[in-house]
Amino acid sequence: QVRLVESGGGLVQAGGSLRLACVASGRTSSANTMGWFRQAPGKEREFVAVITWNGAYTYYTDSVKGRFAISRDNAKNTMYLQMNTLKPEDTAVYYCAATDRPWTTSTQGYNYWGQGTHVTVSS
Repeated sequence: QVRLVESGGGLVQAGGSLRLACVASGRTSSANTMGWFRQAPGKEREFVAVITWNGAYTYYTDSVKGRFAISRDNAKNTMYLQMNTLKPEDTAVYYCAATDRPWTTSTQGYNYWGQGTHVTVSS
């Protein structure tokens, strides 16, 4: 079992930045691929970014490319999401997820989920 705990959310003005962190504990060897997802009020949970176990490969949804950066520090069992030039449409609950699969952008492909951290971007 892998436990994931997110932090770093908050209220920020449009154009600002936030850095989210996700700390993994437990059977961290199962956290092969890790990703960030988000869910805005009234909408389905959507993929944001994914990173492979060694950080060699990353992939982003189009709406955040060039603004967000995903990274991980396996020595600290921590994954990050640096979010720059935030927009009101980035407002959502952000979830950390992990899977033992090579990589996937589908919510159904992830075995483990955090509790989420709220990000609110004001205009």
